[in-house]
Amino acid sequence: MQEIELKFLVPESRLKGLMRQVQVKSSKLTQLAAHYYDTLDQQLAKAGIGLRIRKEGDAWVQTLKAGGDGIAARLEHNAILDNEQVQAMLDNNALMPDLSIYKDTPAAAAFDGFKLKELAKKLTQRYVTDVQRTTRFLTEKTSDGLEDSTDNCIEVAYDQGEIIHGEDDTQREAIQEIEFELISGDLDFLFTTAKAWCKRYKLSLSTVTKAERGGLLIKGQSHSQAVGANLNELNVSRKTSLPTFVRAAVHNCLLQILPNSSAIVAGSTDHEHVLQFYIGIDRLLTAITTFASFSDEINPDWQPILKQTLTLLDDYRELTYLAEHLEPQLQELGAPATDWTTDIDTLKIKPMDAVKANDFQLILLELIAFTMSDPKLEPQNDKLAIDKLTKILSQQYKDLLNFNKKRDDIENSEIDDIQSLEAEISDIKSDDSKSSDEEHPQYELYRQLKTLRYMSEFSAPVFHKKSSKKKTKLWLKNLIKAQKALNKYQAYTQYQQRYQLKSASDSNALYGAGWIIAALEKDHQRAEKRLTKLKDGKKFW
Repeated sequence: MQEIELKFLVPESRLKGLMRQVQVKSSKLTQLAAHYYDTLDQQLAKAGIGLRIRKEGDAWVQTLKAGGDGIAARLEHNAILDNEQVQAMLDNNALMPDLSIYKDTPAAAAFDGFKLKELAKKLTQRYVTDVQRTTRFLTEKTSDGLEDSTDNCIEVAYDQGEIIHGEDDTQREAIQEIEFELISGDLDFLFTTAKAWCKRYKLSLSTVTKAERGGLLIKGQSHSQAVGANLNELNVSRKTSLPTFVRAAVHNCLLQILPNSSAIVAGSTDHEHVLQFYIGIDRLLTAITTFASFSDEINPDWQPILKQTLTLLDDYRELTYLAEHLEPQLQELGAPATDWTTDIDTLKIKPMDAVKANDFQLILLELIAFTMSDPKLEPQNDKLAIDKLTKILSQQYKDLLNFNKKRDDIENSEIDDIQSLEAEISDIKSDDSKSSDEEHPQYELYRQLKTLRYMSEFSAPVFHKKSSKKKTKLWLKNLIKAQKALNKYQAYTQYQQRYQLKSASDSNALYGAGWIIAALEKDHQRAEKRLTKLKDGKKFW
């Protein structure tokens, strides 16, 4: 079967209030002792599989969990085991899962690529969990009077306990999370309920399973590695409809956003988590903006909160890049050290603050619900995405070329009234520029180029043909190189300003400010060459 579940981390400040809602007369308290299994090189974890044997009350249950059809959906297969056999294995310290259970069941597909007999020999207990679970059910009567109608029902489960290393029980990790699982009825009931609890108790979404946390404990890591965009997981084709296409694009963005946001709300301050989260939100904004007409269910209120989230992260993202990446490079060249630690520590907004913000968490829930909603219910489901994509890609490409030409006119013009020409260019700019720096033509060119890149990456599989595969690949390669080159030029312009300002209180920063100025000219020339190559290339649509 497939479980549909949402999991959240619970802030300590809201725990008492939340527990008053969980610990009601009808709630049930269960002690869960689970043993998790994998190979020594974690083959199951790498395949996204969790395998456990858990005591649930008086019963022992073997559970397999694997990837499902959506972000909140996972394959789950439960098999009740013989208590006497389990106890005998425990007495001999030989408790092991029985993989033959999955033969000739839908769950067998999770083990594609594995030979079960060989895998069974390699399995070993990797970690255990000791959890106290408090559960209650939330039910909503549908009241439609039909015999086959099903009431909406959710199981709310609050877990508190520990993950314990299988070979060293002194290594432990605390568990404090709440889960909402749809037992029956409509998805809307699940998401509406989760949003209400999230808003009241300031919950934060987490996609990190107990199996993942156990794997991290074994490796001595606090968080999984940052997750970048994976376009191979974008499930679209020439026959994809408009509403299906935009759901697939949003889903692909969430696959990048959620693992990184989960690490951040759990305490990660790693630059890569923040960077990949930032890029994921940027891609998402492109998807819901440029493909807004593809679905009637895209909420325009999503955009301002997503943009605000990016803005809140800007300073931290830039300063940690200077501290962790650019500054070490400069010191290798003989530069005196510039310390950015104080600048980072004094920031009022940290990544965790931005990601935990309740408005943002609620929008994440709405976006997940959107990807799981049925596109067939939309009026445009009979229209293919490929027809509209051709038009909007062509228009975006045309706008980019026109803007680039006007930008060249500004740079080459000898007239004194440059501002009048810039005003003319601003007429074709979108309304989402945020500051005077971003109104600069060079920034606007970068913004349009970035938009075209993300649009092209989302759209390329729709236009896929064997005969045009090389052309598509070359176009995307040239586009990405141009976008990255211009991105570097824009970013280093900002970094130069930070070093220049820093030099007022730390003279060591003058070296960095001067070095970046020297590098900017080369970066500018490189960007211009790649823009020219892109302009001369053949489009894939």
